[in-house]
Amino acid sequence: MPALQGQTDLRLHFFGMEECLPNHSWGPGLRDAYILHYVHSGTGTFTTGGTTYRLGAGQGFLIVPDMLVQYTADESDPWTYTWFGFQGVLAKTLLQRAHLNASHPVYEAGPDGGFPRFYGQLRAAMEGPGGDVLSQGILYGLLGELIRDCRDNGEAPRPTTSKEAYVRKAVGYIESSYSQKISIQDIARSVGLDRTYLSGLFKDQFGVSLQAFLLEYRMKRAAVLLHNLELSVSDVSRSVGYTDPFLFSKMFKKTIGCSPRSYREQQIPSGS
Repeated sequence: MPALQGQTDLRLHFFGMEECLPNHSWGPGLRDAYILHYVHSGTGTFTTGGTTYRLGAGQGFLIVPDMLVQYTADESDPWTYTWFGFQGVLAKTLLQRAHLNASHPVYEAGPDGGFPRFYGQLRAAMEGPGGDVLSQGILYGLLGELIRDCRDNGEAPRPTTSKEAYVRKAVGYIESSYSQKISIQDIARSVGLDRTYLSGLFKDQFGVSLQAFLLEYRMKRAAVLLHNLELSVSDVSRSVGYTDPFLFSKMFKKTIGCSPRSYREQQIPSGS
């Protein structure tokens, strides 16, 4: 079960496969990441939020962070499943587009679709150079397939609300413009909303204000760039929209918990 590190908008933490023994069980317990399970064969039960689901081949279930869950293989026909654990600022939004959340955690993928192949693709990607980058693309593909097939996820497609559309458009603007000296007003203007109202939408969607979202996004991008030793801290500062490296260092420490130089020293072994 490889563990993958990195800080991006959507990041794969781990994945694996298990041929369960009869009555093999996990939980009740909590997990700190989103985890998608896909059942290849056999049957079992998944319990969360007071509801128990019986699932078989071609079906799957989502574990939501900090939700109490338990899942158990059938006694006579134990399941074999793969799992994919991930986090990131876009994880919740993408899962919602696939109609998956704490109150609706099961889905239909089907044995003949692309979903059963994702585990093999990830294994192959991680065996070669650039595996961490390739794995991110595979994860996006996995979620993209769930979104495409969401009509099979047990409920009628829910149209995107105007609020969700505004948030998605604002996130897209941040993704394409974070390296520039943009302000909260610039983001609000790009989607045609009042800045206070848009910040409230971000609070509802992500649990943080628009200002905090932008700061966290920039600092996470900075953390990735700091792994490149050819870039000075000032280079990284400019690359995420800060012309003042001292202000950048202050914001980085506030968000990540240490200075950019300390972070680089911790992440990159001496002599690298």
